[in-house]
Amino acid sequence: MKYFLDPFGCVKNQVDAEIMMAALNNALWEAVDNPADADMIIVNSCGFIEAAKRESINAVLAWKNQYPEKKILLAGCLTQRYREELKESLTEADGFLDCDNIDKVVPTAAELFKPVRNVSVFAQGTLRAVLPDSNRGLRPLLGFPGSAYVKISEGCSNNCTFCAIPLIRGPLRCRTIPDIVEECRQLLERGVNELCLIGQDIAAFTFNNGTTENDSTALAALLKAIAVLHGNFWVRLLYLHPDHFPLDILDIIAHDKRFLPYFDIPFQHAAPHILSSMGRKGNAKIYLDLLETIRTKLPDAVIRSTFLVGFPGETEDDFKELVDFQKKACFDWLGVFTFSREEGTAAYSIKGKVGKKIAAQRKAIIEEKQLPITEERMNRFVGQTMDVLVEEAIVPATEDNQAADLWLGRLFCQAPEVDGAAVIRTADAAGTLLPKPGDMIRGTIVACNGIDLELLVSAPYLA
Repeated sequence: MKYFLDPFGCVKNQVDAEIMMAALNNALWEAVDNPADADMIIVNSCGFIEAAKRESINAVLAWKNQYPEKKILLAGCLTQRYREELKESLTEADGFLDCDNIDKVVPTAAELFKPVRNVSVFAQGTLRAVLPDSNRGLRPLLGFPGSAYVKISEGCSNNCTFCAIPLIRGPLRCRTIPDIVEECRQLLERGVNELCLIGQDIAAFTFNNGTTENDSTALAALLKAIAVLHGNFWVRLLYLHPDHFPLDILDIIAHDKRFLPYFDIPFQHAAPHILSSMGRKGNAKIYLDLLETIRTKLPDAVIRSTFLVGFPGETEDDFKELVDFQKKACFDWLGVFTFSREEGTAAYSIKGKVGKKIAAQRKAIIEEKQLPITEERMNRFVGQTMDVLVEEAIVPATEDNQAADLWLGRLFCQAPEVDGAAVIRTADAAGTLLPKPGDMIRGTIVACNGIDLELLVSAPYLA
Protein backbone atom coordinates (compact mmCIF):
# COMPACT_ATOMS: atom_id res chain seq x y z
CA MET A 1 0.00 0.00 0.00
CA LYS A 2 1.17 3.51 -0.81
CA TYR A 3 0.43 6.87 0.78
CA PHE A 4 0.93 10.54 -0.04
CA LEU A 5 1.29 13.15 2.71
CA ASP A 6 -0.14 16.66 2.24
CA PRO A 7 1.24 18.68 5.20
CA PHE A 8 -0.17 21.89 6.67
CA GLY A 9 0.49 24.04 9.72
CA CYS A 10 3.49 24.65 11.92
CA VAL A 11 6.68 22.71 12.54
CA LYS A 12 5.07 21.02 15.56
CA ASN A 13 2.62 19.54 13.07
CA GLN A 14 5.58 18.60 10.87
CA VAL A 15 7.04 16.47 13.66
CA ASP A 16 3.67 14.73 14.04
CA ALA A 17 3.69 14.03 10.30
CA GLU A 18 7.21 12.58 10.53
CA ILE A 19 6.11 10.28 13.38
CA MET A 20 3.10 9.10 11.34
CA MET A 21 5.37 8.41 8.38
CA ALA A 22 7.72 6.35 10.55
CA ALA A 23 4.82 4.23 11.81
CA LEU A 24 3.45 3.66 8.31
CA ASN A 25 6.87 2.88 6.86
CA ASN A 26 7.53 0.36 9.62
CA ALA A 27 4.21 -1.26 8.73
CA LEU A 28 5.46 -1.62 5.12
CA TRP A 29 3.49 1.24 3.66
CA GLU A 30 5.39 3.14 0.97
CA ALA A 31 5.55 6.94 0.83
CA VAL A 32 5.18 8.36 -2.69
CA ASP A 33 5.83 11.83 -4.09
CA ASN A 34 2.99 11.69 -6.62
CA PRO A 35 -0.56 11.50 -5.20
CA ALA A 36 -1.68 9.71 -8.37
CA ASP A 37 0.40 6.71 -7.25
CA ALA A 38 -1.05 6.60 -3.73
CA ASP A 39 -3.80 4.42 -2.29
CA MET A 40 -4.30 6.86 0.59
CA ILE A 41 -3.82 10.63 0.85
CA ILE A 42 -3.16 12.03 4.33
CA VAL A 43 -4.07 15.66 4.91
CA ASN A 44 -2.24 16.64 8.09
CA SER A 45 -4.34 19.66 8.93
CA CYS A 46 -3.97 22.92 10.84
CA GLY A 47 -6.86 24.29 12.91
CA PHE A 48 -5.23 27.33 14.47
CA ILE A 49 -6.95 30.21 12.64
CA GLU A 50 -9.79 30.55 10.15
CA ALA A 51 -7.59 30.79 7.06
CA ALA A 52 -5.66 27.66 8.01
CA LYS A 53 -8.88 25.74 8.67
CA ARG A 54 -10.26 26.66 5.24
CA GLU A 55 -7.00 25.63 3.59
CA SER A 56 -7.06 22.17 5.16
CA ILE A 57 -10.73 21.57 4.38
CA ASN A 58 -10.27 22.73 0.80
CA ALA A 59 -7.40 20.27 0.47
CA VAL A 60 -9.68 17.38 1.44
CA LEU A 61 -12.33 18.53 -1.03
CA ALA A 62 -9.80 19.00 -3.82
CA TRP A 63 -8.14 15.63 -3.34
CA LYS A 64 -11.47 13.79 -3.23
CA ASN A 65 -12.64 15.61 -6.34
CA GLN A 66 -9.44 14.79 -8.21
CA TYR A 67 -9.08 11.21 -6.93
CA PRO A 68 -12.53 9.94 -5.89
CA GLU A 69 -11.28 6.37 -5.76
CA LYS A 70 -8.56 7.08 -3.17
CA LYS A 71 -8.99 7.08 0.59
CA ILE A 72 -8.59 10.47 2.27
CA LEU A 73 -7.39 10.49 5.89
CA LEU A 74 -7.75 13.84 7.66
CA ALA A 75 -5.30 14.07 10.54
CA GLY A 76 -3.97 16.82 12.79
CA CYS A 77 -5.25 19.85 14.65
CA LEU A 78 -8.44 20.41 12.66
CA THR A 79 -9.68 16.93 13.55
CA GLN A 80 -8.64 17.44 17.16
CA ARG A 81 -10.58 20.69 17.41
CA TYR A 82 -13.74 19.79 15.47
CA ARG A 83 -13.98 16.04 15.75
CA GLU A 84 -17.77 15.72 16.02
CA GLU A 85 -18.62 18.42 13.47
CA LEU A 86 -16.28 16.95 10.87
CA LYS A 87 -17.69 13.45 11.21
CA GLU A 88 -21.09 14.85 10.27
CA SER A 89 -20.20 17.46 7.66
CA LEU A 90 -16.99 16.46 5.87
CA THR A 91 -18.08 13.24 4.21
CA GLU A 92 -15.33 13.59 1.62
CA ALA A 93 -12.89 12.39 4.27
CA ASP A 94 -12.88 8.63 4.70
CA GLY A 95 -11.17 8.69 8.06
CA PHE A 96 -10.13 11.02 10.87
CA LEU A 97 -7.16 10.93 13.20
CA ASP A 98 -6.65 13.18 16.24
CA CYS A 99 -3.23 14.75 16.70
CA ASP A 100 -3.22 13.09 20.15
CA ASN A 101 -3.47 9.68 18.50
CA ILE A 102 -0.94 9.77 15.71
CA ASP A 103 0.44 6.48 17.05
CA LYS A 104 -2.82 4.91 15.82
CA VAL A 105 -2.25 5.87 12.19
CA VAL A 106 -1.52 2.29 11.06
CA PRO A 107 -4.71 0.64 12.40
CA THR A 108 -6.75 3.67 11.34
CA ALA A 109 -5.35 3.42 7.81
CA ALA A 110 -6.02 -0.33 7.73
CA GLU A 111 -9.65 0.27 8.66
CA LEU A 112 -10.09 2.47 5.59
CA PHE A 113 -9.50 -0.48 3.28
CA LYS A 114 -11.87 -3.00 4.83
CA PRO A 115 -14.33 -4.32 2.21
CA VAL A 116 -17.52 -3.12 3.90
CA ARG A 117 -17.82 0.43 5.13
CA ASN A 118 -20.83 2.37 6.32
CA VAL A 119 -19.27 5.12 8.42
CA SER A 120 -16.03 7.03 8.49
CA VAL A 121 -13.21 5.73 10.62
CA PHE A 122 -12.46 7.96 13.57
CA ALA A 123 -9.63 7.41 16.03
CA GLN A 124 -9.61 9.34 19.26
CA GLY A 125 -8.47 8.92 22.82
CA THR A 126 -7.31 10.75 25.90
CA LEU A 127 -4.44 13.21 26.09
CA ARG A 128 -1.15 11.56 26.90
CA ALA A 129 0.79 13.11 29.75
CA VAL A 130 4.15 12.06 28.31
CA LEU A 131 5.36 11.48 24.77
CA PRO A 132 7.64 8.44 25.14
CA ASP A 133 9.20 7.00 22.03
CA SER A 134 12.70 5.59 22.17
CA ASN A 135 13.01 5.71 18.37
CA ARG A 136 11.73 9.18 17.56
CA GLY A 137 15.16 10.16 16.32
CA LEU A 138 14.90 7.56 13.55
CA ARG A 139 11.80 9.00 11.91
CA PRO A 140 11.77 10.42 8.35
CA LEU A 141 12.64 14.12 8.25
CA LEU A 142 10.61 16.43 6.01
CA GLY A 143 12.83 19.51 6.19
CA PHE A 144 16.10 20.30 4.44
CA PRO A 145 18.98 17.87 5.07
CA GLY A 146 21.05 18.46 8.16
CA SER A 147 18.28 19.97 10.31
CA ALA A 148 15.61 18.42 12.53
CA TYR A 149 12.92 19.62 14.90
CA VAL A 150 12.84 18.09 18.38
CA LYS A 151 9.49 18.56 20.11
CA ILE A 152 10.17 18.74 23.85
CA SER A 153 6.63 19.40 24.99
CA GLU A 154 3.02 19.30 23.85
CA GLY A 155 0.16 21.66 24.55
CA CYS A 156 0.23 24.95 26.42
CA SER A 157 -1.05 26.31 29.73
CA ASN A 158 -0.42 30.02 29.15
CA ASN A 159 -4.02 30.53 28.02
CA CYS A 160 -3.46 33.69 26.01
CA THR A 161 -6.94 34.94 25.24
CA PHE A 162 -6.48 34.94 21.44
CA CYS A 163 -4.95 31.48 21.16
CA ALA A 164 -6.77 28.24 20.37
CA ILE A 165 -3.79 25.97 21.03
CA PRO A 166 -4.96 24.86 24.52
CA LEU A 167 -8.33 23.98 22.96
CA ILE A 168 -6.60 21.88 20.31
CA ARG A 169 -3.50 20.46 21.94
CA GLY A 170 -4.53 20.61 25.60
CA PRO A 171 -2.50 21.77 28.61
CA LEU A 172 1.29 21.63 28.80
CA ARG A 173 2.83 18.14 28.99
CA CYS A 174 6.59 17.76 28.88
CA ARG A 175 8.77 14.88 27.80
CA THR A 176 11.49 13.59 30.09
CA ILE A 177 15.02 14.90 29.66
CA PRO A 178 16.50 11.42 29.02
CA ASP A 179 13.88 10.82 26.33
CA ILE A 180 14.73 14.09 24.56
CA VAL A 181 18.49 13.59 24.83
CA GLU A 182 18.18 10.10 23.33
CA GLU A 183 16.26 11.52 20.37
CA CYS A 184 18.97 14.16 19.90
CA ARG A 185 21.67 11.49 20.04
CA GLN A 186 19.94 9.42 17.37
CA LEU A 187 19.53 12.44 15.11
CA LEU A 188 23.18 13.43 15.48
CA GLU A 189 24.28 9.88 14.65
CA ARG A 190 22.27 10.18 11.42
CA GLY A 191 24.29 13.23 10.42
CA VAL A 192 21.91 15.97 11.57
CA ASN A 193 23.83 19.17 12.29
CA GLU A 194 21.03 21.38 13.69
CA LEU A 195 18.63 20.46 16.48
CA CYS A 196 15.70 22.89 16.75
CA LEU A 197 14.01 22.52 20.14
CA ILE A 198 10.32 23.32 19.76
CA GLY A 199 7.08 23.40 21.71
CA GLN A 200 4.23 25.86 22.02
CA ASP A 201 6.38 27.54 24.69
CA ILE A 202 9.67 25.89 25.55
CA ALA A 203 10.30 28.51 28.27
CA ALA A 204 7.57 26.66 30.21
CA PHE A 205 9.40 23.32 29.96
CA THR A 206 9.32 21.63 33.34
CA PHE A 207 10.44 18.45 35.04
CA ASN A 208 7.81 15.75 34.82
CA ASN A 209 7.87 15.18 38.57
CA GLY A 210 7.59 18.89 39.34
CA THR A 211 10.87 19.05 41.28
CA THR A 212 13.67 21.55 40.86
CA GLU A 213 17.33 20.81 40.30
CA ASN A 214 19.94 23.08 41.88
CA ASP A 215 17.57 26.06 41.55
CA SER A 216 17.87 25.72 37.78
CA THR A 217 15.00 25.84 35.35
CA ALA A 218 14.17 22.60 33.62
CA LEU A 219 15.10 24.10 30.27
CA ALA A 220 18.60 24.90 31.57
CA ALA A 221 18.87 21.34 32.88
CA LEU A 222 17.86 20.02 29.45
CA LEU A 223 20.53 22.13 27.73
CA LYS A 224 23.16 20.87 30.16
CA ALA A 225 22.13 17.29 29.37
CA ILE A 226 22.34 17.91 25.61
CA ALA A 227 25.76 19.55 26.10
CA VAL A 228 27.16 16.15 27.12
CA LEU A 229 26.62 14.88 23.55
CA HIS A 230 29.72 14.97 21.39
CA GLY A 231 30.18 16.75 18.09
CA ASN A 232 30.04 20.10 16.35
CA PHE A 233 26.32 20.79 16.03
CA TRP A 234 23.83 23.58 16.54
CA VAL A 235 21.01 23.73 19.09
CA ARG A 236 18.39 26.34 18.26
CA LEU A 237 15.70 27.39 20.78
CA LEU A 238 12.34 28.37 19.30
CA TYR A 239 9.24 29.92 20.92
CA LEU A 240 10.12 31.34 24.35
CA HIS A 241 7.30 33.24 26.08
CA PRO A 242 8.63 36.61 27.32
CA ASP A 243 6.71 36.59 30.61
CA HIS A 244 8.76 33.69 31.98
CA PHE A 245 11.95 33.76 29.93
CA PRO A 246 14.51 31.52 31.74
CA LEU A 247 17.49 33.82 32.22
CA ASP A 248 19.71 30.98 33.46
CA ILE A 249 20.01 29.59 29.94
CA LEU A 250 22.06 32.65 28.92
CA ASP A 251 25.20 31.50 30.77
CA ILE A 252 24.94 28.07 29.15
CA ILE A 253 24.66 29.62 25.70
CA ALA A 254 27.57 31.97 26.43
CA HIS A 255 29.88 29.09 27.39
CA ASP A 256 28.92 26.48 24.78
CA LYS A 257 28.91 27.89 21.25
CA ARG A 258 26.84 24.98 19.99
CA PHE A 259 23.81 26.59 21.66
CA LEU A 260 22.93 29.39 19.28
CA PRO A 261 22.27 32.91 20.62
CA TYR A 262 19.05 32.99 18.62
CA PHE A 263 15.79 33.65 20.45
CA ASP A 264 12.25 33.52 19.12
CA ILE A 265 10.26 35.56 21.64
CA PRO A 266 6.65 36.38 20.65
CA PHE A 267 6.02 39.71 22.39
CA GLN A 268 2.75 40.25 20.44
CA HIS A 269 2.16 43.84 21.59
CA ALA A 270 3.38 46.73 23.74
CA ALA A 271 0.28 48.73 24.77
CA PRO A 272 -0.46 47.85 28.44
CA HIS A 273 -4.20 47.34 28.19
CA ILE A 274 -3.89 45.28 24.99
CA LEU A 275 -1.28 43.03 26.61
CA SER A 276 -3.51 42.68 29.66
CA SER A 277 -6.49 41.84 27.45
CA MET A 278 -4.34 39.24 25.69
CA GLY A 279 -3.58 37.61 29.03
CA ARG A 280 0.03 38.84 29.05
CA LYS A 281 1.75 40.07 32.21
CA GLY A 282 4.51 42.27 30.75
CA ASN A 283 4.74 45.75 29.31
CA ALA A 284 7.04 47.61 26.93
CA LYS A 285 9.59 48.53 29.62
CA ILE A 286 9.79 45.01 31.02
CA TYR A 287 10.21 43.58 27.54
CA LEU A 288 12.86 46.12 26.53
CA ASP A 289 14.74 45.36 29.75
CA LEU A 290 14.63 41.65 28.85
CA LEU A 291 16.12 42.40 25.44
CA GLU A 292 18.86 44.50 27.02
CA THR A 293 19.70 41.69 29.45
CA ILE A 294 19.98 39.16 26.63
CA ARG A 295 22.11 41.43 24.44
CA THR A 296 24.38 42.43 27.31
CA LYS A 297 25.11 38.80 28.13
CA LEU A 298 25.23 37.74 24.46
CA PRO A 299 26.31 40.65 22.20
CA ASP A 300 25.75 38.58 19.04
CA ALA A 301 22.22 37.64 20.08
CA VAL A 302 19.63 37.49 17.31
CA ILE A 303 16.02 38.15 18.30
CA ARG A 304 12.95 37.15 16.32
CA SER A 305 9.49 38.19 17.47
CA THR A 306 5.88 38.30 16.36
CA PHE A 307 3.26 41.04 16.66
CA LEU A 308 -0.50 40.61 16.64
CA VAL A 309 -2.36 43.66 15.31
CA GLY A 310 -6.08 44.33 15.11
CA PHE A 311 -6.79 42.82 18.53
CA PRO A 312 -10.20 43.94 19.88
CA GLY A 313 -9.93 47.37 21.46
CA GLU A 314 -6.66 48.31 19.72
CA THR A 315 -6.76 52.06 19.15
CA GLU A 316 -4.53 54.26 17.02
CA ASP A 317 -2.65 55.26 20.18
CA ASP A 318 -2.13 51.59 21.05
CA PHE A 319 -0.77 50.99 17.57
CA LYS A 320 1.59 53.95 17.92
CA GLU A 321 2.92 52.41 21.14
CA LEU A 322 3.57 49.19 19.25
CA VAL A 323 5.44 51.04 16.49
CA ASP A 324 7.52 52.86 19.10
CA PHE A 325 8.31 49.54 20.78
CA GLN A 326 9.34 48.07 17.42
CA LYS A 327 11.76 50.95 16.87
CA LYS A 328 13.34 50.64 20.31
CA ALA A 329 13.52 46.84 20.28
CA CYS A 330 15.44 46.63 16.97
CA PHE A 331 14.39 43.06 16.27
CA ASP A 332 16.52 41.13 13.82
CA TRP A 333 13.41 39.42 12.47
CA LEU A 334 9.72 40.16 12.96
CA GLY A 335 6.55 38.46 11.81
CA VAL A 336 3.20 40.29 11.90
CA PHE A 337 -0.25 38.71 12.05
CA THR A 338 -3.77 40.12 12.11
CA PHE A 339 -6.21 39.02 14.78
CA SER A 340 -8.37 36.01 13.95
CA ARG A 341 -11.55 35.68 16.00
CA GLU A 342 -11.59 32.03 17.08
CA GLU A 343 -14.59 30.41 18.76
CA GLY A 344 -13.86 28.99 22.18
CA THR A 345 -11.15 31.53 23.00
CA ALA A 346 -11.63 34.26 25.59
CA ALA A 347 -10.96 36.96 22.98
CA TYR A 348 -13.87 35.75 20.87
CA SER A 349 -16.34 37.79 22.93
CA ILE A 350 -14.15 40.85 23.64
CA LYS A 351 -15.80 44.00 22.34
CA GLY A 352 -14.15 46.68 20.22
CA LYS A 353 -13.69 44.85 16.93
CA VAL A 354 -11.04 46.31 14.63
CA GLY A 355 -11.95 46.23 10.95
CA LYS A 356 -10.04 43.85 8.69
CA LYS A 357 -8.93 46.69 6.42
CA ILE A 358 -7.50 48.67 9.35
CA ALA A 359 -5.77 45.57 10.73
CA ALA A 360 -4.25 44.83 7.32
CA GLN A 361 -3.01 48.41 7.03
CA ARG A 362 -1.38 48.22 10.45
CA LYS A 363 0.27 44.94 9.50
CA ALA A 364 1.66 46.51 6.31
CA ILE A 365 3.02 49.52 8.24
CA ILE A 366 4.87 47.32 10.73
CA GLU A 367 6.31 45.18 7.93
CA GLU A 368 7.45 48.22 5.97
CA LYS A 369 9.19 49.68 9.02
CA GLN A 370 10.83 46.36 9.87
CA LEU A 371 12.60 45.85 6.54
CA PRO A 372 15.33 48.52 7.03
CA ILE A 373 15.77 47.41 10.65
CA THR A 374 16.40 43.82 9.57
CA GLU A 375 18.73 44.95 6.78
CA GLU A 376 20.79 46.99 9.25
CA ARG A 377 20.88 44.15 11.78
CA MET A 378 22.05 41.65 9.14
CA ASN A 379 24.66 44.05 7.79
CA ARG A 380 26.56 43.85 11.12
CA PHE A 381 27.68 40.33 10.19
CA VAL A 382 29.49 41.37 7.00
CA GLY A 383 33.20 40.57 7.27
CA GLN A 384 32.73 37.81 9.87
CA THR A 385 33.74 34.20 9.28
CA MET A 386 31.27 31.63 10.57
CA ASP A 387 29.67 28.24 10.00
CA VAL A 388 26.84 27.87 7.52
CA LEU A 389 24.46 24.95 7.08
CA VAL A 390 24.12 24.04 3.39
CA GLU A 391 20.53 23.40 2.26
CA GLU A 392 20.47 23.15 -1.53
CA ALA A 393 22.34 23.98 -4.74
CA ILE A 394 21.09 26.99 -6.70
CA VAL A 395 23.13 26.11 -9.78
CA PRO A 396 23.27 22.30 -9.82
CA ALA A 397 25.90 20.26 -11.57
CA THR A 398 25.30 19.59 -15.28
CA GLU A 399 27.08 17.71 -18.06
CA ASP A 400 28.87 20.90 -19.05
CA ASN A 401 29.43 22.12 -15.50
CA GLN A 402 30.29 19.16 -13.28
CA ALA A 403 30.49 21.19 -10.09
CA ALA A 404 27.83 23.32 -8.47
CA ASP A 405 29.31 26.56 -7.16
CA LEU A 406 26.27 28.46 -5.89
CA TRP A 407 24.32 27.24 -2.87
CA LEU A 408 21.64 28.28 -0.40
CA GLY A 409 22.08 27.76 3.30
CA ARG A 410 21.53 29.28 6.72
CA LEU A 411 23.70 30.92 9.33
CA PHE A 412 23.09 30.88 13.08
CA CYS A 413 21.10 34.11 12.66
CA GLN A 414 18.59 32.47 10.29
CA ALA A 415 16.01 29.97 11.52
CA PRO A 416 14.50 27.42 9.13
CA GLU A 417 11.70 28.62 6.83
CA VAL A 418 10.99 31.98 8.46
CA ASP A 419 14.13 34.12 8.07
CA GLY A 420 16.39 35.19 5.22
CA ALA A 421 18.96 32.94 3.58
CA ALA A 422 22.69 32.67 3.07
CA VAL A 423 23.82 32.61 -0.56
CA ILE A 424 27.03 30.59 -0.70
CA ARG A 425 29.68 30.96 -3.41
CA THR A 426 32.50 28.45 -3.54
CA ALA A 427 36.05 29.30 -4.57
CA ASP A 428 39.05 27.15 -5.57
CA ALA A 429 36.66 24.31 -6.38
CA ALA A 430 38.79 22.49 -8.94
CA GLY A 431 39.73 19.02 -7.81
CA THR A 432 38.17 19.37 -4.35
CA LEU A 433 35.24 17.69 -2.68
CA LEU A 434 32.35 20.14 -2.95
CA PRO A 435 29.80 20.66 -0.18
CA LYS A 436 26.47 18.87 -0.25
CA PRO A 437 23.08 19.60 1.36
CA GLY A 438 23.28 19.00 5.09
CA ASP A 439 26.97 19.84 5.40
CA MET A 440 28.19 22.39 7.92
CA ILE A 441 30.88 24.44 6.21
CA ARG A 442 32.79 27.61 7.01
CA GLY A 443 32.83 30.84 5.06
CA THR A 444 33.26 34.59 5.18
CA ILE A 445 30.27 36.91 4.84
CA VAL A 446 31.15 39.31 2.02
CA ALA A 447 27.87 41.18 1.44
CA CYS A 448 24.37 41.86 2.69
CA ASN A 449 21.80 41.85 -0.10
CA GLY A 450 18.54 43.08 1.38
CA ILE A 451 17.78 40.62 4.18
CA ASP A 452 20.02 37.87 2.74
CA LEU A 453 23.72 37.39 3.37
CA GLU A 454 26.35 36.31 0.84
CA LEU A 455 29.25 34.06 1.81
CA LEU A 456 32.46 33.09 0.09
CA VAL A 457 33.71 29.62 0.96
CA SER A 458 37.12 28.21 0.07
CA ALA A 459 38.27 24.58 0.23
CA PRO A 460 38.50 22.64 2.42
CA TYR A 461 34.79 23.07 2.93
CA LEU A 462 33.85 21.20 6.07
CA ALA A 463 33.69 23.35 9.21
